[in-house]
Amino acid sequence: MNSWRTTAVTLLKSLIAFVLVLSLTSCGEKVVSQEPSGSLQPKTEISTKQFSEVAPPTVIQELRNYTGLYRPQVSIISPKSDEILQDNTVTVRFQVKDLPIYKDPKFNLGPHLEVILDNQPEIAVYDLNQPLIFSDLPPGTHTLRVFASRPWHESYKNEGAYTQTTFHIFTKSDNNNPDPALPLLTYNSPDGDYGAEPILLDFYLTNAPLHLLAKDNPDNPFADWRIRCTINGESFVLDRWQAVYLKGFKPGKNWVKLEFLDSQGNTVKNEFNSTVRLFTYEPKGKDTLAQIFRGQLSADQVRTIVDPNYTVKTPTAEPTPEILPEREKLVVPELEPTPTPSVTPTVETTPEPQPQQEKQPVPKIETTPSITPTVESTPEIAPKQQKSILETEPTPTPIVTPTVETTSEPVPQTQSKKPRFGGFFKRRASKVPTAQPTVEASPKVTPSTLPEIIIESPASETSEQQDQETSTSVQND
Repeated sequence: MNSWRTTAVTLLKSLIAFVLVLSLTSCGEKVVSQEPSGSLQPKTEISTKQFSEVAPPTVIQELRNYTGLYRPQVSIISPKSDEILQDNTVTVRFQVKDLPIYKDPKFNLGPHLEVILDNQPEIAVYDLNQPLIFSDLPPGTHTLRVFASRPWHESYKNEGAYTQTTFHIFTKSDNNNPDPALPLLTYNSPDGDYGAEPILLDFYLTNAPLHLLAKDNPDNPFADWRIRCTINGESFVLDRWQAVYLKGFKPGKNWVKLEFLDSQGNTVKNEFNSTVRLFTYEPKGKDTLAQIFRGQLSADQVRTIVDPNYTVKTPTAEPTPEILPEREKLVVPELEPTPTPSVTPTVETTPEPQPQQEKQPVPKIETTPSITPTVESTPEIAPKQQKSILETEPTPTPIVTPTVETTSEPVPQTQSKKPRFGGFFKRRASKVPTAQPTVEASPKVTPSTLPEIIIESPASETSEQQDQETSTSVQND
């Protein structure tokens, strides 16, 4: 029983291996993309006197993580294959699955279709709703080749990303009609204008077998195929189907020629297998691709060229600055009460009574009170002048009063004596103006006259008494 089981297991294994080999040979008639599944590592396999292969820019490597999620399937709706049209204007419509076709309005880049009529320069299509129209086509056979492309013009290389159709205008012809049994090379890049290095070298292959099956099919002349690339007269050979980034281009016009070679190194004679393109390289370009390749734009900034829904996330980070003006508005009312200080006018009114108080102490500086008593010993000669002095300067009287109080007690007897004699002397003094020499006796009289003068000056009663004395003296006369 064990021997039967072992033999059965071995038979099953051999059958499974045989089926796998058959499937590989049947499906391996067409080349499959040799792009690495992970991040692209720099390879310097291509190295010439002028050109060298470098790693893709870091931004491109990051963006490829998003584009690698798609497996686009491209088909041509019209014209139909081998269709004969009775008009030299052709309307072409496409259909694409598993890849959004659009152009970002800010960067003017996005996933698109590369359309090549015969072997003319390619046309980028970003809108599937608008048909592509070719007018004034010459009569005869024409071939359309279409493949999906990333925003930086690198072709998708999965199965179904490429399609082609051959149609005829009025009648068939021998030109522009590739043989479907032979390998076909489709030129992609470089083409157009470039503003920064590295520059992408890219192409698409059809009906090219895998290199892995070359040993199993030695009789197949295309099993060990090569791509010969000639740039500005310098050639090198590629043995892999993969996008290549090169440096060493000269500013200005450059030309590139691609050829499909068989195992012996001969060109395969098929339509479009030998193509030449002219492009322009101008360093320090300002276009979006040049900025991406120079690293001036980050992957986050240009992510909208690979993810159309990424724009919805960007406005969410912008509500924060709206809070700032609200805080500024709150600060404005706090400044409004400060410019109207109601306290300051009240402060200005208070100093006004102060100068009035300051004016009162000014008459306190009176040296006159010491002079007035000496004068008042003789003013009896001119009582009218004393009145004028008292009337014009009433303020000194309250100042002298405190000094009178000290000497007022012993002096009252002298007051009663001198008013009697004062009237008589005043009367005589008025008649004799030369009585002024009496001032010489004043130093002797000063001790007795000082209290008299001080007593009369403090109160208004002194002036009244003098008036009464003058009146009585007049009556006596």
